[in-house]
Amino acid sequence: MNKTLVAMALSALAFCGGVHAQGAGVVNAICSTDQSWCELAAQDFTRATGVRVLQTRKATGEALAQLRAEQANPKTDIWWGGTGDPYYQAAELGLLDAYRPDYLGDLHGWAVRQYAMSQNYVGGFYTSAIGFGWNEEVLKTKKLPAPKCWKDLLDPRYKGEIETSHPGSSGTGYTILAGLVQMMGEDQAFDYLKKLHKNITQYTRSGTAQARSVAKGEVAIGVSFIFGFDNERLTNKFPVYAAAPCEGTSYEIGGIALVKGARNHEGAKRYYDWLMSKTGQEVGARANSLQFPANKTVKLDPRIPPLDNVRLIKYDFEKYGKASERRRLVEKWVKEVESLPR
Repeated sequence: MNKTLVAMALSALAFCGGVHAQGAGVVNAICSTDQSWCELAAQDFTRATGVRVLQTRKATGEALAQLRAEQANPKTDIWWGGTGDPYYQAAELGLLDAYRPDYLGDLHGWAVRQYAMSQNYVGGFYTSAIGFGWNEEVLKTKKLPAPKCWKDLLDPRYKGEIETSHPGSSGTGYTILAGLVQMMGEDQAFDYLKKLHKNITQYTRSGTAQARSVAKGEVAIGVSFIFGFDNERLTNKFPVYAAAPCEGTSYEIGGIALVKGARNHEGAKRYYDWLMSKTGQEVGARANSLQFPANKTVKLDPRIPPLDNVRLIKYDFEKYGKASERRRLVEKWVKEVESLPR
């Protein structure tokens, strides 16, 4: 009898445990920021809530392509991190669900404006500026100067020494392209990019690759977001330095959004709110991902590069976030720039 009672009790506990685990749920996510932040956020959220996060890391262009492919039968619940322009395109294509959280008062104005500009389909998750990073030792060995301005990158001495990302697959690459068009005018920007093409060693699929390539000495100079280069110097102790272009530069407001037709909507909203909270936003610096967080209540990590002295252009997120404009510019870049011999 005692053995029977014990068995029944254990069975009941197992059943309750199963119900609890099932109730905790699962969230299917795409993360487009640094891999370390993606992984640590998912682990911490699961530990705090019991909700399991099935998450893949994809560049924003690839993430957008996946959501488009899944539109008739969505398998993704939430998409977060990475440049905001592809999120605007996803909203325009009807791939996202609108969500205006009740904690907007905790967010910086630029993050709140992202909600307003996108009719609440896209939240502002973090911000950072485009710049140059270089390996001081590589430049010294090759007797090359450090670039300070966009025009410097056209120096013939930099041939084969510069790496950046492809605007078709990388949100970073598109932010660079769209930013130059806005700053210089389209014709002049494309003339500039054709000249720059001669010095490019490769266009990577991801916009986060440049900092590591520069740190490892695989390339002398990278064009990407400044925070990545600063992280290689301050955290990983590589001889990597960075600068914002003297003429001005574009910047990102990283995105976060719920996917329309998500199977796990409530769990996705819970993950979204956690990612935007003080706890969730502080994961970035803990993961050595040094973007400027959207939440004002976060105590800033001293390694996060300030934007006070960066000459930011007036980036038109609404115009350059449209799918048609992105497609037009990328197709023009592929035809007129990428196709040229190097």
